[in-house]
Amino acid sequence: MRKLSMEELNRLTVADFKNTRKFPLTLVLDNVRSLHNVGAAFRTCDAFAVEKVWLCGITGRPPQREITKTALGSTESVAWEYAPTTLEALQQLKAAGYQLVAVEQTTGSVPLPEFQVAPDQPYALVMGNEVFGVDDEVLALCDAAVEIPQFGTKHSLNVSVAAGVVLWEFISKITSSSQLHD
Repeated sequence: MRKLSMEELNRLTVADFKNTRKFPLTLVLDNVRSLHNVGAAFRTCDAFAVEKVWLCGITGRPPQREITKTALGSTESVAWEYAPTTLEALQQLKAAGYQLVAVEQTTGSVPLPEFQVAPDQPYALVMGNEVFGVDDEVLALCDAAVEIPQFGTKHSLNVSVAAGVVLWEFISKITSSSQLHD
């Protein structure tokens, strides 16, 4: 066994990535304060061909050194938009037909593996602030909430790690469902 060379990885160029079909997923960062988390979220969205990242409220925006360093160029490949409030972004997404899903531990949250993903439904996945989570007013606007099952002593994951877990679960369900229907 050996590692693949850069040529063998067959990575898309930024131009090709921008023109490739994306998964019907948008990541919404609700007042995420860490620039590292923002950059890591961009990089994850590039890896998983996510449509767009919404940066809301106090969430840092490119170009900023720490975002750029962590994102490794994905701020150029992944579409993004800024909204002064998360509510403004979600109202636009809801009007465009997105199902709004908070990633949060709530009285009504569904364990992530049990959440039913419709392959043709666009989803906006809302990630909350590192300390306070998803804002209560934002939660009230969401159609559903999912939580990642955890088995240790901590009650949360890092924002960018949680985004990666949730995005992968949604993409796995979308791709396995679409393979069944091809």
